Amino acid sequence: MSRTADYIIIGAGSAGCVLANRLSADGRHSVLLLEAGPPDRSLMIHMPAGVYYAYRDSRINWNYESEPQAGLLNRRIGTPRGKVLGGSSSINSMVYMRGHPLDFDGWAERPGMGAWRYADCLPYFRAGEDSDRGADDWRGSGGPLGVTRSSWPNPLYDAFLESGVQAGQGRSDDLNGFRPEGVARFDATKRHGRRCSAAVAHLRPALGRPNLTVETRAMVRRITLSGNRATGVAYTRRGVDHHVEAGREVILCGGAINSPQMLMLSGIGPADHLRGHGIEPVLDLPGVGRNLQDHPTVIMQWECRKPVTLDRMAHPLRQGVAGTRWMLTRKGVVSSSVWEAGGLIRGNEDVPYPNLQYHMAPVGMAEEGGKLRLLQAFAIHVDQLRPRSRGRVALRSADPSAKPLLHFEYLSDPHDMRELVEGVKKARDLVAQPALAPYRGRELSIGEDARTDAQIEHGIRAHTDTDYHPCGTCRMGTGQDAVVDPEMRVHGIEGLRVVDASVMPRITSANLNAPTQMIAARAADWILGTPQRAPEYARFHFQG
Repeated sequence: MSRTADYIIIGAGSAGCVLANRLSADGRHSVLLLEAGPPDRSLMIHMPAGVYYAYRDSRINWNYESEPQAGLLNRRIGTPRGKVLGGSSSINSMVYMRGHPLDFDGWAERPGMGAWRYADCLPYFRAGEDSDRGADDWRGSGGPLGVTRSSWPNPLYDAFLESGVQAGQGRSDDLNGFRPEGVARFDATKRHGRRCSAAVAHLRPALGRPNLTVETRAMVRRITLSGNRATGVAYTRRGVDHHVEAGREVILCGGAINSPQMLMLSGIGPADHLRGHGIEPVLDLPGVGRNLQDHPTVIMQWECRKPVTLDRMAHPLRQGVAGTRWMLTRKGVVSSSVWEAGGLIRGNEDVPYPNLQYHMAPVGMAEEGGKLRLLQAFAIHVDQLRPRSRGRVALRSADPSAKPLLHFEYLSDPHDMRELVEGVKKARDLVAQPALAPYRGRELSIGEDARTDAQIEHGIRAHTDTDYHPCGTCRMGTGQDAVVDPEMRVHGIEGLRVVDASVMPRITSANLNAPTQMIAARAADWILGTPQRAPEYARFHFQG
């Protein structure tokens, strides 16, 4: 079966949903959006507290796993990625963080990347947002993405914030605003007590347009090429092979894992690697799959001496009562994503801006027999924000259904371990403050017996995991390892772009969902030939 669409978008994740809306908005162009997963009908997607059910649901999750990581005691690291309308924005913890302004100014210092200053990105963040804080120089109101300041009450959040101040780590009213540093209440991609995924925010309002077609459970096999031009997409849906020709462009939005995989399956990538899997190279593009980055996170937990933690919600009756309340009012504990507080801090005085991030939850967790058990404890996850380690995504085989090989190479650069050791010490210092004293019990992990740097390092290798932020594998820019130009056009191939977190040249210093949507909104203007929004120069506090 063959047909034509002006724009073919592969992947209905954060970027794909933004593009489907923007490219179909004026009705002039036909748009086909292909998603390998199902529609986002699961109630657990839309119920914020259902996040752990959602991201463990194999029906809506690619369930990737890394190769054994030498830096993490040869452990394999589970790497969930959304396989559903909304992509990972439908299964994530909903934390809305843009990254630090200096992240984007750093991108702009790279050759050819001058259009990526934070002043150029800020108007897209603001235009895309509907913040319950209201509009100001930093925040937007009336945009498609619902953003809500976390406010669910629990004394552990308050004690955590006060302890951060007592430890001298700073306090911020808005980490996306004037002071992007210190401990704070997070923003969440929620609206009226429900998850506001990219599918809810961007795709759902566009579904009635006659020029937009969305096909779920559509497994793309390859991008078809004629010479140096992308001509269409071959995919399978419900056992039937399809081919769609692209009148204008093919736009790959598969994310940091699937996008390089699809390029390589289509003959675009490191030539020797492709030949090794029986794929004839169309274009030798060595950077495809390289530059893989992620935020390693050290999982730290402490027993809680008071019964204020969420482990009580493990009881089926309490779950039923809370779920019923949420169904009727969209309020209560079920409206919380749990990770409502955290912070951006500096591990030492030499870094120019925060290099560590906290995510704090008023509950501990242990996995037993593949099931999650809730503990009377509280957790602080410590992320390293700008790791120097670099990994790669590689093909396992030429079969599109075969999961690719993920070589994250966590902690392969000694600098990363040094920063995480500093992060563990900072978290311990925060927890040792008077405000948390009434709640603080034994340190469960890394463990209070780990005191020397060598002991802490061993604990880090045993308790570090992913914070679910892979990026960089189709990086923007120039040079040998660049895959796309600053407008996200694939080098050497006409009519083909990559638009998702894979194009980030360097990982941003916070969660990736918000910047990925911003990147897609900017790409839409370049694709349509619309002028970019005028820069906006908001003031920021850059000192500790």
